[in-house]
Amino acid sequence: MNPTIIVIAVIVILVLWLVGIFNQLVRLRNRFQNAFAQIDVQLKRRYDLIPNIVETAKGYMQHEREPLDAVINARNQAASAGKLAADNPGDSEAMKGLIGAEAALTGTMGRLFALAEAYPDLKANQNMMQVSEELTSTENKVAFSRQAYNDAVMTYNTSCETFPGLIFAARLGFEKASLFEVEEAVERETPKVSFT
Repeated sequence: MNPTIIVIAVIVILVLWLVGIFNQLVRLRNRFQNAFAQIDVQLKRRYDLIPNIVETAKGYMQHEREPLDAVINARNQAASAGKLAADNPGDSEAMKGLIGAEAALTGTMGRLFALAEAYPDLKANQNMMQVSEELTSTENKVAFSRQAYNDAVMTYNTSCETFPGLIFAARLGFEKASLFEVEEAVERETPKVSFT
């Protein structure tokens, strides 16, 4: 057998192996980016529902302007952080910003719902009950989407951190992605929405 043919065959095998590694990393990156897009859809739905809750509550909570403003401000900050994270879901700083903004929004929403308990007419309002039910459903969808995203990120990161991806991932421009984790126990809870 000719040594040149053997060298060419080895080179072809190595090139195909590298192409396979690259293609796998691209597939896994696309999978976690798509998973984040699903979170983004649900978060946008959540952000769209919040002004409806605030507007409904305004009619009943006329002397409670501060909590209503806090919810709107937290919603706007979370929406901005969500846009930054959606632009690059693998960016750890953007994910940290989103996680913090979501924690603040969850906290202000929880305080609003706790305060709303003191207003029986608000609790009985048909629009408030409907929007609250939609918000609860959306919160559940966010949780499921976040789980799917974290699973996809875990698979991607594992591929980048294990052999042979470990050798080539950084050189090929594949960086470790950040999980969408909830850090505080209070943030782990879905805001309690109960107006029945």
